[in-house]
Amino acid sequence: MASITIRKLDDEVKTRLRLRAAANGRSMEEEARTILRSAVQREDPPEQGLGTMIHELFKPFGGVELELPPREPMRDPPTFD
Repeated sequence: MASITIRKLDDEVKTRLRLRAAANGRSMEEEARTILRSAVQREDPPEQGLGTMIHELFKPFGGVELELPPREPMRDPPTFD
C-alpha cells in the first residue's frame, strides 16, 4: 500500500474532515481514503460541443423544419479594372 502526506492543509478543511469522519464513524485517515477513492472512481462526462449541448437543451421542445431556399448559380466575381 502506498502512503501520501498532505502538507499545508487549511485548519478549516481538517476540522471539517474530522467532523465528517466522526459522523460516519471512521477515522480521519479512513475518511480521507474514502473521499479520495470516490473522487478518482467517478468518470468525467464526455465533453460535448456547443451545438450538441444546445440540441440536448431544446430537444424536449421538438424540432423545427425550415424551408431552405433553392440554390442559385454563383454570380461572377467582381472585376477591379
